[in-house]
Amino acid sequence: MTLEVLTDASLRGLNTFGVEARARLLVRLRAEHELEAAARVLAGRRPFVLGGGSNLLLTRDIDAPVLHLALRGRQVLRAEDEDPLVEAAAGEPWHRFVMWTLSRGLFGLENLSLIPGLVGASPIQNIGAYGLEMSERFDSLRAWDPDSGEIRRFFAADCGFGYRDSAFRRPPLAHWVVLSVRFRLSRRPQPRLEYGELRRELAARAVDRPGAREVADAVIAIRRRKLPDPARIGNAGSFFRNPSIDSARAETLRREHPDLPLYPLHDAAAPTAFRIPAAWLIERCGWKGHRQGGAGVHAEHALVLVNHGDARGAEILALALRIQRSVEERFGIALEPEPRIV
Repeated sequence: MTLEVLTDASLRGLNTFGVEARARLLVRLRAEHELEAAARVLAGRRPFVLGGGSNLLLTRDIDAPVLHLALRGRQVLRAEDEDPLVEAAAGEPWHRFVMWTLSRGLFGLENLSLIPGLVGASPIQNIGAYGLEMSERFDSLRAWDPDSGEIRRFFAADCGFGYRDSAFRRPPLAHWVVLSVRFRLSRRPQPRLEYGELRRELAARAVDRPGAREVADAVIAIRRRKLPDPARIGNAGSFFRNPSIDSARAETLRREHPDLPLYPLHDAAAPTAFRIPAAWLIERCGWKGHRQGGAGVHAEHALVLVNHGDARGAEILALALRIQRSVEERFGIALEPEPRIV
């Protein structure tokens, strides 16, 4: 297989917002034996690493070389173990990987069903949904340093996982390229049902003792109801992180807004004590269903910004900034974007 190198390449099909941007140089990595050739093409320049583009907003063309990860492959390690390790290449689509694990009687990732993007992005953002974070199932990852050519294995203690965060989002690890990820799963179903919406969905389906597949089906149904399909309308899922506030601020806001939803962070160190749904704040500011040119806020979920078909990245960013300002003016809370903004 020959390393694929393109010049003046469109990135519209490589970001789920579907915005147009171009790469002066795009290197598509399909196999690890192409790393040496890729390093020669990069010639010491730091690449812009691109996977599925599901957590990305492009507002301009990319001058740096774009390294598109298309590595594929997945395997069960020590299959005879009760809690086996499963490894997937960075370019494997996340949801397809989750379904593959369930088809082999391996449980633990079902709450993360239907999350868009690739396996390689899952530890970088520490993806999470419906009461589970990826870091709870993470074992280790392999990553490549384009500067030195070194390939190293990183374990959980190396990754600095936090809420939608990891050490790979900033220096000194930000330039490392994830090649593959290992997860520790189980052959014994242990459903995670703490999330209220998930429990209600299972109850509506008359599922009293759900297994992993029933949990996955419920999560998929919820996500399909609430979140638009990027193949139909451009979006990057939840655009803002749910903010955390301390107890004093929570008490003040509750007096002003008695129906304010607050979720205790039992393991958080003081003074941060509660998390607020960003969607609630945005909806209260009147943004749900709002449209500004080709950019808009989804009519069913205020946390999702959408491209109605012809929006530029800069237009979507301008809308996001307006939302941030209005939330801060009304509630005194600064929302942080979840996608990477370029």
